[in-house]
Amino acid sequence: MKLLVIEDYDVLRESLVEGLTNAGYAVDATGDGEEGLWYARDGKYDAVILDLMLPSMNGLTLLKTIRAEKNPCPVLILTAKDHVEDRVRGLNEGADDYVLKPFAFDELLARVNVLVRGKYGQRTHRTEVGGIEIDSTGRQVTINGQDLALTAREFAVLEVLALRAGEVVTRTEIYDHIYGFDSEPESNVVDVHIAQLRRKLQDAGAANRIGTRRGLGYILLAEGSACEA
Repeated sequence: MKLLVIEDYDVLRESLVEGLTNAGYAVDATGDGEEGLWYARDGKYDAVILDLMLPSMNGLTLLKTIRAEKNPCPVLILTAKDHVEDRVRGLNEGADDYVLKPFAFDELLARVNVLVRGKYGQRTHRTEVGGIEIDSTGRQVTINGQDLALTAREFAVLEVLALRAGEVVTRTEIYDHIYGFDSEPESNVVDVHIAQLRRKLQDAGAANRIGTRRGLGYILLAEGSACEA
Protein backbone atom coordinates (compact mmCIF):
# COMPACT_ATOMS: atom_id res chain seq x y z
CA MET A 1 0.00 0.00 0.00
CA LYS A 2 1.25 3.51 -0.77
CA LEU A 3 0.75 6.78 1.09
CA LEU A 4 1.46 10.44 0.37
CA VAL A 5 2.51 12.71 3.25
CA ILE A 6 2.24 16.48 2.66
CA GLU A 7 3.68 18.22 5.72
CA ASP A 8 5.97 21.26 5.76
CA TYR A 9 7.60 20.71 9.18
CA ASP A 10 10.69 18.71 8.26
CA VAL A 11 11.10 16.89 11.58
CA LEU A 12 7.48 15.73 11.67
CA ARG A 13 7.46 14.79 7.98
CA GLU A 14 10.59 12.67 8.33
CA SER A 15 9.22 11.05 11.49
CA LEU A 16 5.96 10.17 9.72
CA VAL A 17 7.79 8.71 6.74
CA GLU A 18 9.95 6.57 9.02
CA GLY A 19 7.02 5.36 11.12
CA LEU A 20 4.74 4.61 8.19
CA THR A 21 7.54 2.86 6.31
CA ASN A 22 8.25 0.70 9.34
CA ALA A 23 4.53 -0.10 9.42
CA GLY A 24 4.85 -1.55 5.91
CA TYR A 25 3.72 1.32 3.70
CA ALA A 26 5.51 2.76 0.69
CA VAL A 27 5.60 6.52 1.31
CA ASP A 28 6.13 9.60 -0.84
CA ALA A 29 6.50 12.92 0.98
CA THR A 30 6.81 16.64 0.36
CA GLY A 31 6.62 19.87 2.35
CA ASP A 32 5.22 22.03 -0.45
CA GLY A 33 1.57 22.43 -1.42
CA GLU A 34 2.02 22.72 -5.18
CA GLU A 35 4.40 19.78 -5.27
CA GLY A 36 1.94 17.86 -3.12
CA LEU A 37 -0.78 18.52 -5.70
CA TRP A 38 1.52 17.20 -8.42
CA TYR A 39 2.16 14.04 -6.41
CA ALA A 40 -1.54 13.57 -5.68
CA ARG A 41 -2.41 13.92 -9.36
CA ASP A 42 0.35 11.66 -10.71
CA GLY A 43 0.61 8.97 -8.01
CA LYS A 44 -1.67 6.07 -7.18
CA TYR A 45 -2.12 6.43 -3.42
CA ASP A 46 -4.20 4.49 -0.94
CA ALA A 47 -4.40 7.56 1.33
CA VAL A 48 -3.02 11.09 1.69
CA ILE A 49 -1.96 12.68 4.99
CA LEU A 50 -2.38 16.41 4.47
CA ASP A 51 -1.28 19.38 6.57
CA LEU A 52 -3.32 22.58 6.14
CA MET A 53 -0.62 25.23 6.57
CA LEU A 54 1.64 24.71 3.56
CA PRO A 55 3.85 26.97 1.42
CA SER A 56 2.78 27.81 -2.16
CA MET A 57 -0.69 26.25 -1.74
CA ASN A 58 -2.60 25.61 1.47
CA GLY A 59 -4.03 22.22 2.27
CA LEU A 60 -7.68 23.15 1.83
CA THR A 61 -7.04 24.53 -1.65
CA LEU A 62 -5.16 21.35 -2.54
CA LEU A 63 -8.02 19.25 -1.21
CA LYS A 64 -10.67 21.25 -3.08
CA THR A 65 -8.62 20.93 -6.28
CA ILE A 66 -8.24 17.16 -6.22
CA ARG A 67 -11.89 16.67 -5.28
CA ALA A 68 -12.97 18.96 -8.15
CA GLU A 69 -10.86 16.71 -10.40
CA LYS A 70 -12.80 13.67 -9.11
CA ASN A 71 -9.78 12.22 -7.31
CA PRO A 72 -11.35 9.80 -4.76
CA CYS A 73 -8.20 9.07 -2.75
CA PRO A 74 -8.91 9.06 1.03
CA VAL A 75 -7.49 12.17 2.76
CA LEU A 76 -6.62 12.55 6.42
CA ILE A 77 -6.07 16.15 7.51
CA LEU A 78 -3.28 16.65 10.01
CA THR A 79 -3.26 20.11 11.59
CA ALA A 80 -2.86 22.21 14.73
CA LYS A 81 -6.11 24.08 13.98
CA ASP A 82 -8.46 22.91 16.70
CA HIS A 83 -11.58 25.01 16.17
CA VAL A 84 -14.71 23.07 15.34
CA GLU A 85 -15.40 25.27 12.32
CA ASP A 86 -11.97 24.43 10.88
CA ARG A 87 -12.63 20.70 11.19
CA VAL A 88 -16.11 21.04 9.73
CA ARG A 89 -14.80 23.02 6.78
CA GLY A 90 -12.15 20.42 6.04
CA LEU A 91 -14.65 17.58 6.17
CA ASN A 92 -17.08 19.52 4.00
CA GLU A 93 -14.35 20.08 1.40
CA GLY A 94 -13.85 16.33 1.07
CA ALA A 95 -11.55 15.14 3.86
CA ASP A 96 -12.24 11.66 5.21
CA ASP A 97 -10.72 12.10 8.67
CA TYR A 98 -9.07 14.68 10.89
CA VAL A 99 -6.19 14.37 13.40
CA LEU A 100 -5.08 17.26 15.59
CA LYS A 101 -1.46 18.02 16.45
CA PRO A 102 0.06 16.92 18.74
CA PHE A 103 -1.02 13.34 18.26
CA ALA A 104 -0.05 9.78 19.15
CA PHE A 105 1.47 8.01 16.15
CA ASP A 106 -0.35 4.76 16.95
CA GLU A 107 -3.70 6.55 16.69
CA LEU A 108 -2.75 8.17 13.38
CA LEU A 109 -1.59 4.80 12.04
CA ALA A 110 -4.86 3.18 13.11
CA ARG A 111 -6.86 5.89 11.34
CA VAL A 112 -4.76 5.53 8.18
CA ASN A 113 -5.29 1.78 8.27
CA VAL A 114 -9.06 2.33 8.48
CA LEU A 115 -9.01 4.66 5.46
CA VAL A 116 -6.97 2.20 3.41
CA ARG A 117 -9.22 -0.72 4.35
CA GLY A 118 -12.28 1.35 3.47
CA LYS A 119 -10.92 1.98 0.00
CA TYR A 120 -11.01 -1.77 -0.61
CA GLY A 121 -14.31 -2.38 1.14
CA GLN A 122 -12.70 -4.04 4.18
CA ARG A 123 -14.20 -3.47 7.63
CA THR A 124 -11.49 -5.24 9.64
CA HIS A 125 -7.72 -5.52 9.47
CA ARG A 126 -7.94 -9.21 8.49
CA THR A 127 -8.36 -10.38 4.92
CA GLU A 128 -9.09 -14.04 4.20
CA VAL A 129 -8.81 -15.66 0.80
CA GLY A 130 -9.13 -19.42 0.91
CA GLY A 131 -6.59 -20.69 3.39
CA ILE A 132 -4.65 -17.42 3.38
CA GLU A 133 -5.24 -14.96 6.22
CA ILE A 134 -3.58 -11.54 6.11
CA ASP A 135 -3.31 -9.29 9.15
CA SER A 136 -2.68 -5.81 7.74
CA THR A 137 -2.04 -4.31 11.18
CA GLY A 138 0.38 -6.93 12.45
CA ARG A 139 1.85 -7.44 8.95
CA GLN A 140 1.46 -11.19 9.31
CA VAL A 141 0.32 -13.92 6.95
CA THR A 142 -0.87 -17.38 7.92
CA ILE A 143 -1.57 -20.35 5.67
CA ASN A 144 -4.03 -22.79 7.20
CA GLY A 145 -3.10 -21.44 10.62
CA GLN A 146 0.70 -21.58 10.10
CA ASP A 147 2.80 -18.40 9.93
CA LEU A 148 4.33 -17.57 6.55
CA ALA A 149 7.56 -15.55 6.53
CA LEU A 150 7.52 -12.79 3.87
CA THR A 151 9.66 -9.77 3.16
CA ALA A 152 7.98 -6.35 3.38
CA ARG A 153 7.69 -6.16 -0.42
CA GLU A 154 6.33 -9.69 -0.73
CA PHE A 155 3.73 -8.89 1.93
CA ALA A 156 2.70 -5.73 0.07
CA VAL A 157 2.28 -7.62 -3.21
CA LEU A 158 0.25 -10.42 -1.60
CA GLU A 159 -1.88 -7.87 0.28
CA VAL A 160 -2.95 -5.99 -2.84
CA LEU A 161 -3.66 -9.25 -4.69
CA ALA A 162 -5.76 -10.49 -1.75
CA LEU A 163 -7.68 -7.24 -1.40
CA ARG A 164 -8.59 -7.59 -5.07
CA ALA A 165 -8.93 -11.37 -5.08
CA GLY A 166 -10.52 -12.62 -8.29
CA GLU A 167 -9.51 -9.48 -10.19
CA VAL A 168 -6.55 -9.00 -12.49
CA VAL A 169 -4.03 -6.57 -10.99
CA THR A 170 -1.63 -5.09 -13.53
CA ARG A 171 2.13 -4.95 -13.06
CA THR A 172 1.89 -1.17 -13.01
CA GLU A 173 -0.71 -1.23 -10.24
CA ILE A 174 1.42 -3.60 -8.16
CA TYR A 175 4.51 -1.47 -8.74
CA ASP A 176 2.64 1.71 -7.78
CA HIS A 177 1.52 0.11 -4.51
CA ILE A 178 4.97 -0.92 -3.33
CA TYR A 179 7.40 1.72 -4.62
CA GLY A 180 7.58 5.51 -4.34
CA PHE A 181 8.50 8.05 -6.99
CA ASP A 182 12.14 8.09 -5.91
CA SER A 183 12.60 4.33 -6.18
CA GLU A 184 14.51 2.92 -9.13
CA PRO A 185 14.19 -0.87 -8.92
CA GLU A 186 14.95 -3.12 -11.87
CA SER A 187 12.26 -3.37 -14.52
CA ASN A 188 11.41 -7.01 -13.68
CA VAL A 189 11.08 -6.44 -9.93
CA VAL A 190 7.34 -7.21 -9.83
CA ASP A 191 7.87 -10.51 -11.65
CA VAL A 192 10.63 -11.39 -9.17
CA HIS A 193 8.34 -10.74 -6.19
CA ILE A 194 5.57 -12.81 -7.80
CA ALA A 195 7.95 -15.73 -8.41
CA GLN A 196 9.10 -15.63 -4.78
CA LEU A 197 5.52 -15.50 -3.52
CA ARG A 198 4.48 -18.43 -5.70
CA ARG A 199 7.30 -20.55 -4.32
CA LYS A 200 6.53 -19.64 -0.70
CA LEU A 201 2.79 -20.26 -1.10
CA GLN A 202 3.44 -23.63 -2.71
CA ASP A 203 5.98 -24.64 -0.06
CA ALA A 204 3.44 -23.69 2.66
CA GLY A 205 0.77 -25.88 1.08
CA ALA A 206 -1.55 -23.02 0.11
CA ALA A 207 -4.53 -24.00 -2.04
CA ASN A 208 -4.45 -20.53 -3.61
CA ARG A 209 -2.33 -19.81 -6.66
CA ILE A 210 -1.14 -16.59 -8.29
CA GLY A 211 -2.16 -16.76 -11.92
CA THR A 212 -0.77 -14.82 -14.86
CA ARG A 213 -3.00 -13.15 -17.40
CA ARG A 214 -0.62 -12.59 -20.28
CA GLY A 215 -0.33 -8.97 -21.28
CA LEU A 216 -2.53 -7.93 -18.36
CA GLY A 217 -1.14 -8.85 -14.96
CA TYR A 218 -1.68 -11.20 -12.03
CA ILE A 219 -4.64 -12.63 -10.15
CA LEU A 220 -4.99 -14.48 -6.85
CA LEU A 221 -6.92 -17.65 -7.62
CA ALA A 222 -8.76 -20.23 -5.57
CA GLU A 223 -7.87 -23.93 -5.73
CA GLY A 224 -8.68 -25.50 -9.05
CA SER A 225 -8.92 -22.24 -11.02
CA ALA A 226 -7.25 -22.02 -14.40
CA CYS A 227 -3.76 -20.58 -14.07
CA GLU A 228 -1.48 -19.47 -16.89
CA ALA A 229 2.24 -19.57 -16.11
